[in-house]
Amino acid sequence: MICEFCGSETKKKRVKRQHWLNQKLYIVENVEAEVCTECGERYFHATTLDRIDRYLSSEHDVEKRMDVEIVSL
Repeated sequence: MICEFCGSETKKKRVKRQHWLNQKLYIVENVEAEVCTECGERYFHATTLDRIDRYLSSEHDVEKRMDVEIVSL
């Protein structure tokens, strides 16, 4: 795949993704993505995002919980 931003090649990798669903923020690990080898832009296939939504919408294991600060500038 070619990066839309810099024109470089992408490579399949497993990454962490911040994912919002139903006004809740999740950190999902081990997500397959195409990652640009030059600028780092990440691309996720629609089927991968749908799979995340289905997983989070059903009963699922939680590995960790963390506090997140929200600030405004």
